[in-house]
Amino acid sequence: MARSLKLVRASLQRQRFHTAGSHYKGRTAAEHLWLTRHLRDPFVKAARVESYRCRSAFKLLEVNERHQILRPGLRVLDCGAAPGAWSQVAVQRVNAAGADPGAPVGFVLGVDLLHIFPLEGATFLSPADMTDPRTVQRVRELLPGGRADVILSDMAPNATGIRSLDHDRLISLCSSLLDVAPDVLHPGGTFLCKTWAGSQSLGLQKRLAEQFQNTRTVKPRASRKESSEVYLLATQYRRAKGPVED
Repeated sequence: MARSLKLVRASLQRQRFHTAGSHYKGRTAAEHLWLTRHLRDPFVKAARVESYRCRSAFKLLEVNERHQILRPGLRVLDCGAAPGAWSQVAVQRVNAAGADPGAPVGFVLGVDLLHIFPLEGATFLSPADMTDPRTVQRVRELLPGGRADVILSDMAPNATGIRSLDHDRLISLCSSLLDVAPDVLHPGGTFLCKTWAGSQSLGLQKRLAEQFQNTRTVKPRASRKESSEVYLLATQYRRAKGPVED
C-alpha cells in the first residue's frame, strides 16, 4: 500500500495543475467538482496500480494494518461486497486462494444486492439481501462450520441527500446485521461496519459494547475528510445463542 501511494503522490505532484479539457465538456459544476476530486484522488490511482476494484480497499487495508483483524485461516463474511474490493483484500489476508502453501487457507463469502464479478478465492452470493432470513440461512450453509470469524460491512443505503434520513437508514442496516450475528459470528469474532456519524450512532455503539469485549471508532485515511463516514470495530464477540459450530 505504501509503495503504490508513494508513486501516486509523486505523479500527482507532476500533474497537479493539469486537467484534460475533454473530461469536462457538457458537465455541470457539481459533476466538474466530483470528477476533479476523483481524478486527483491518490487512492483512486493507487487502486489502479494495485489492481483493486475500487479505492475502498485501502480503508480495509489500513484498518487491518492497525488492528490485525485478518489472518490466514479465518472465515470472512463480507456484506455489501460489490464491487469486490474488500473481498480482494480479505482473500489476500486470510489466504483464501491458497497463494501461500505454508499458511492455513481461509474462506471469504461476499454478499450484495448487486451482482459481483467472480474473484479467485472468494464465493459470492448475489444478488442477495442480508436482511432476508433465507439469505442468512444460505450464508450459514456456505460458511465452513456455519460460522464466520470476521463480519465486514461496507453496506450503505441509496443516498437520499437528507443527511439525517440517510444516517438512520445506515444505522438500521448495521443493526440488522448485528441481529444476525448470534447465528453467524463465532465467539471471539470480529465485527467491522461502516456508519455515518449522527444521532443514532451512540445506540449502535452501546449494542456493540454489550456484545463485544472491545469496541472503537476508526476513520481510515481513505475516508474523505469532509465525509461523516466512520467505521465501528468490535472484537472478541461474547454473545451467541444455540449450539456453536466449529
